[in-house]
Amino acid sequence: MPFSELNRTAPQDLIEFAGHHVGNILADVPGVEFVMACFADGFKLASADKKSAGNSGKIAAVSSSILAMVQAFMGEISLHGCQSLTLEAENGQAVLTAVPHDEYPMILVVLASKDILLGQLLYCIKKSAEEIRQFNLTVPG
Repeated sequence: MPFSELNRTAPQDLIEFAGHHVGNILADVPGVEFVMACFADGFKLASADKKSAGNSGKIAAVSSSILAMVQAFMGEISLHGCQSLTLEAENGQAVLTAVPHDEYPMILVVLASKDILLGQLLYCIKKSAEEIRQFNLTVPG
């Protein structure tokens, strides 16, 4: 039975692993204000912040929808494999990145100041997303 049909929780070791990476992004990149890992279907998994971003449940749901729409748009214009979206506003930036974990697909949502070093942020997000994607669940027994 697929993950989404079972429930919207993940094993504790995956939650802790994703939470560790969320915290690392917040700590390692100056200007990052909020980081969240959420399931691809829009439910929060772990988050860390220096500045509240508001209702993290709503942010998770909207982020999931936005990334799904962008992926559909990319397919329509024959570009494949869209994994990340960067939004730039007058007062900051947001980055949404897919984490295509085999069992628990996720999204990393990062909110940052407008003066962030975007290359440093994107590198850190990509590295964390790849490590989370490769995370293998320990099977008891």
